[in-house]
Amino acid sequence: MSSPQRTPVVALESGAGPENPPCPACGEPLFGWLAPRPGLGPAVSRCESCGLGVVGDGGEPAEALRELDRLDAGGGPRIVNRAAFAASLGNAGWAGLGPGSRYLFTVESVRRLVARRDQVVRSGRWAPAASLGATWQTLLNSVTFGHNVALAALGRGEAAKAPRPWQRRIDALASVVLAIPALAIALPVELAGGLSGRGAVVSLRFELL
Repeated sequence: MSSPQRTPVVALESGAGPENPPCPACGEPLFGWLAPRPGLGPAVSRCESCGLGVVGDGGEPAEALRELDRLDAGGGPRIVNRAAFAASLGNAGWAGLGPGSRYLFTVESVRRLVARRDQVVRSGRWAPAASLGATWQTLLNSVTFGHNVALAALGRGEAAKAPRPWQRRIDALASVVLAIPALAIALPVELAGGLSGRGAVVSLRFELL
């Protein structure tokens, strides 16, 4: 009796090439994730190993580290987590993708990036209020023409507004009418994400090796 055939394991490195440049955090190939969207810039790639998202072509570790440092308001950066439940749920509607975005971090990608300068991630704390807001906005993005309209109206970010006035009026109305229903859905989704280590917003602390 012949033994069952095994499916061959294909290493991520086999996908490396001009169309799949190396991830700035871990060096594995980047693969396509999202197509270009008006107001949100070019196509987005993602690393299947560490989860880093890159908007536009390629990327460099030094550039990614500089962007990470710009998120530090004192004591450590706060990232909108691309590995969150909200990102998986929202895809192109994910609130962490905004105008001018370049690098979309995960805790694992940050860990690999800061190791280049002899740092380690000492702690990663879920930020419940900010996370709930991001998940809430992600759900609203699924029913609006623009992107991140509600958070921008609350002074919590920048919106990619819909191009036509009538679309912007519908977005404003939808954000008001659906605010409570979206919050009711966002609450259990984000609670599950936070408790499982996949919260939408995470505050990080580093220390030297």
